[in-house]
Amino acid sequence: MSGAWSRVPELLASHVLLAAAALLLGLAVALPLSVWAARNRHVARIALGLASLVQTIPALALLALFYPVLLAISALVGGGIPALGFLPSLLALALYALLPILRNGVAGLTGIDPAVREAADGVGMTAGQKLRIVEAPLAAPVVMAGIRTAAVWTIGAATLSTTVGYPSLGDLIFAGLQTQDWTLVTAGCLAAAALALLADALLGLVERGIKLRRKALVWLGTALLLIGSATALAPRLVPQRPVVTIGAKNFSEQYILARLIGRRLEAAGYQVRYREGLGSAVIFRALASGDVDVYVDYAGTLWTNEMKRRDIPEPARMAEEIGRWATREHHVKLIGALGFENAYAIAVRGSDAQRLKLRSLDDLAREAPHMVLGSDLEFLERPEWAAVRDAYGLRFAATRGYSPTFMYRAIDSGAADAISAFSSDGRIAAQKLVVLADPRHAIPSYDALLLVAPAHANDRRFIDVLRPLTGRTGVEAMRAANYSVDRDRNKRTPDQAAAWLDAQLR
Repeated sequence: MSGAWSRVPELLASHVLLAAAALLLGLAVALPLSVWAARNRHVARIALGLASLVQTIPALALLALFYPVLLAISALVGGGIPALGFLPSLLALALYALLPILRNGVAGLTGIDPAVREAADGVGMTAGQKLRIVEAPLAAPVVMAGIRTAAVWTIGAATLSTTVGYPSLGDLIFAGLQTQDWTLVTAGCLAAAALALLADALLGLVERGIKLRRKALVWLGTALLLIGSATALAPRLVPQRPVVTIGAKNFSEQYILARLIGRRLEAAGYQVRYREGLGSAVIFRALASGDVDVYVDYAGTLWTNEMKRRDIPEPARMAEEIGRWATREHHVKLIGALGFENAYAIAVRGSDAQRLKLRSLDDLAREAPHMVLGSDLEFLERPEWAAVRDAYGLRFAATRGYSPTFMYRAIDSGAADAISAFSSDGRIAAQKLVVLADPRHAIPSYDALLLVAPAHANDRRFIDVLRPLTGRTGVEAMRAANYSVDRDRNKRTPDQAAAWLDAQLR
């Protein structure tokens, strides 16, 4: 547990910064909008309707939607607007904070006794004076209740910022769920829950002070909020050496490779941090924009998703063309291939392969209408799936998406009959799965490629530290490392698996 908790202070600081900024931005928009809406029914109907609409969008989807929006805006203005990290997280969470503040603000203002307003008008108060002296104090307790709700929602939803490249307590939760390291999940959940409860309690103290008209309680709650925020943010306020950011996608192999890269860089004197849980649609852009300094991607993913290529050349030529494209279009440097391939492969249970005589995807097409396909969360939306489906005429009875770890559990339990397995995964042999042949070569090569950001493309020392990793990581060693993290008993952490793999390479 100590290893998991050691990561909490830095991630907590980032989490507090994001949640506080989103809540303040939500307040800046919602409070004046509440006043306007309380005075105009049409504005109230539109504002509350739009805020309610935002709440119907899952937070994860809302975060993802800001990526293409900010990317398009950045292109229109000539660049400079980050589409990943803090900005999309801030905007999405601020929108999520709007509804409870806005709804309570409108309710608090419209619920004031009309006689009170008439008395204020009778003594000659202006609209501004009436709002400041009469309406705001009376509505404040109701508004504070909305702010408390918004704060708890925002702190909880901030864990999802991991998926768009901003560090938060969600880093621990996502990594723990994927590797089934429940100490990481526990640390992330408990820290996020404690933060939400503490914020709610302190805001509740302010609310109580307002209700009882006791300024001492208001100032005490406010002071404790400021002190607590400053304490949580302390790790970000301490000057640090330049840090190398290592990116990783959301499965065990990526966590291990990130730690392997980190070990080599730390041994050379670099300070490193990790940005994990990034999707394939996000991580290369994060590298090209400098939000990530180095990571491992796969040739087929870059070829189909980023380059939009549909032809399938030989692996060596594919890697060469990817390297030239990455340098020409994005100033990203391809150091080289690690030495193994992690390709998509359709796998079935060994007993089913024997019973149904399944040896290739052509055979699978015959049985697919009676089978359920389980896939990772990306596969069914990727062009590789469209290519395989169309090449073999695959039509399954149903398809279901899982995180990679639970995808393997699905086929083991019978919830799925075939899965989009990964060829370097040790669970294929451990679960006695059979990988079906691809005689029509619909699936491209997936050589693991080591990529560095433009800032390090000409940094000879940086590249020399990482170059020894290329060409030496065999698929058997990678499978063993992966399985040591994914197995149910005597599990290794990604750090331990990376240490073992590093020793094999030396």
